[in-house]
Amino acid sequence: MKIGIIVAMGKELKLLLNLIENRTEQEVNGYRIHFGKIGKHEVCAMQCGIGKVNAAIGTLSMIDTFTPDLVINTGVAGGADLSIKQMDIVVGSQIAYHDVWCGPGTEYGEAAGYPLYFESDAAIINLIKGMNLNEQIKFGLICSGDKFIASVEEVNEIKSHFPNALAVDMESASISHVCKMKSVPVFIMRVISDTPGAEHDNVSQYENFWESAPEHTFITLSKILENI
Repeated sequence: MKIGIIVAMGKELKLLLNLIENRTEQEVNGYRIHFGKIGKHEVCAMQCGIGKVNAAIGTLSMIDTFTPDLVINTGVAGGADLSIKQMDIVVGSQIAYHDVWCGPGTEYGEAAGYPLYFESDAAIINLIKGMNLNEQIKFGLICSGDKFIASVEEVNEIKSHFPNALAVDMESASISHVCKMKSVPVFIMRVISDTPGAEHDNVSQYENFWESAPEHTFITLSKILENI
């Protein structure tokens, strides 16, 4: 299978590249795309940059260049529920925008002409549930917007629209949006770096998170790829 893997930040890409064998590189639209193999799969990996626009352009560039059978987005996210702890892995069974409203006649979060909720590939979700990989893997809603969420008040505002939100990030929804547009299956999996309200200072929690580098997330990804 041809699989595209997208991360937002260089710290994430560094961990991902450790998994890829026989790497080559190509520059497309200003993005450096890394080609190679993980196990039996042909893969391409890229750092799209932070935020919805960077993620959308990067995803489209990857799809048009590599024509993957599946796009995976992984990396870090913030927790949006006190049941979610640092280092938990959240699989986005649903993904939505938390900062979009297109006006009367549309639902909050809905990009006009597209569903309110995008969805990760059901077959992979079922595969993971059958593998019993890690008791800390949670399945639920990830919400995306162009803002680092750093306070309980910001989380509460998001949850006023999406009470079931488990995590927040800045790329998942736009990556899923482009995949929906291009009819390419998508799978979203994020590790939690911090949860506003769970610690007195979640910004410090986020910074300290990188000290223990979330390598287990990419190890989990490798195990999933072995079983696809």
